[in-house]
Formats: sequence, C-alpha cells, structure tokens
Amino acid sequence: MEQGMQGKVILVTGGAKRVGAAICRRLHAAGARIAIHYRSSDQEALALQQQLNDLRPNSASVFQADLLDLQALPQLVHKVVKQFGQLDALVNNASSFYATLLADINESQWHDLLGTNLKAPLFLAQAAAAELRRSHGCIVNITDIHAERPMHGHLLYSVAKAGLVALTKGLAQEMAPQVRVNAVAPGVIVWPENGAWMDEEQRRKIVAHTLLKREGEPDDIARTVAFLIQDAPYITGQIISVDGGRSVNI
Repeated sequence: MEQGMQGKVILVTGGAKRVGAAICRRLHAAGARIAIHYRSSDQEALALQQQLNDLRPNSASVFQADLLDLQALPQLVHKVVKQFGQLDALVNNASSFYATLLADINESQWHDLLGTNLKAPLFLAQAAAAELRRSHGCIVNITDIHAERPMHGHLLYSVAKAGLVALTKGLAQEMAPQVRVNAVAPGVIVWPENGAWMDEEQRRKIVAHTLLKREGEPDDIARTVAFLIQDAPYITGQIISVDGGRSVNI
C-alpha cells in the first residue's frame, strides 16, 4: 500500500480486535505509527503490536486504559505523545454493545453504554485537542446506522450513538479550522460477540435488507477511516454510512 501516512501517529481506541484491529492494520499499512488502546484484551493487543512491529520495527505500541475513568484519558494521550512525540489522529472506536429493554434499563447500563460510546469520546477529544491542533490532525468517530433509526431492544446503545453523531458535528465546529472531525457509521460488518439472542434467521433478514445483499468486512470500515484521515482534507462534520445501502432501503 502507498505510504501516505508516513510519520503520522494515530491512537485507535478498542484497537486490539475486530473492527479496531482492522483499522490499526489498515492505517499501519499506509505508513502510520499506531497507538493501540485496549481495556482488558491484553493478549490480543500484544499480539497485534508484535505483528505490526514485525512488519516495521517500533511502529506500534499498546496502551491500557479504562475509558470510563475520566482521569485516565489525559494520561492516555500523554503516554502516546511521550512514546511517539506527537499525535496526528484519534479514532474513537471502543464501544460497549448489548441489549437494553426499556422495562429493565438500570443506571449501571446507562453509565456503561453512554460512557463508552459518548462520554469517553468527548473527554478523550478534549484531552487530545491541544496535540491535534498542533499537528492539524483529525478525529474519526465510529458511530452506527442505528443512531438514525434506533435498534429495537437496544435503546441506550442507540441513544448513545445518536449522541456521538451530534458530538461529531459539534466537535467539527469547536475544533475548526485546525482539526477535522468526521464519523463512520457501520451497518452489518461483524456480528456482536454477545449475539446469542440473534438467530440465523434474524441475521438472514438483516442481510437481505441491504441493497448489496451481503455482509460487509471490517476492512470496509478501515478503508473509510483511512480515507477520512488521509484523503479528505476538505471534509469535516460528516457521517459516512458504510452499510451496503441498508440505511436507505426502507
């Protein structure tokens, strides 16, 4: 791949596995140095770090932090800058996802789902703002097509992602003109790890509702993130849906 991000330093939250790992690999292949954030997936994070450093020595490091701990967020940014000397982009990918039925919603679920999907991206952007302004960098948030049309049985998650859409547009205003802020809204990319509630028939119906009649791949999201970081200097405040056309196939 063309080394268009040579020398750039990018922090990817939740970067150890699934879509986050695909984003790390894609940005690394484009020449970036990668700060892989994880909360508890230490084995996956260390394995990915090793893979990337085998390809290009000293190009990836891991950083552990609980994003629900607001005091940890400035420390995370500080550690990344201390390790690499700069920060050029932040990808807010880390996310909690599980069902919350209205009758059963509790405050703990509120703090977790709103915390990981909305609160942490806000305060991490705040912590990274000075460095991103210095580098004329950018932020890419990972939202969800269900921010527009809430997913039945997932009220809190849908509300949190809708808030992240608003945060994306608000940050684009607040951080302009030095920093661009955009978001990618995935559709059917990878099925939830805790998706036992979703049987094969339900999955078939979801895929059938896409215009392309197939699932996407994690690299579909990673390619779009890379585009927004590397090839979109005049795009900010935008949400790009990567969903096979599902969001328009009403």
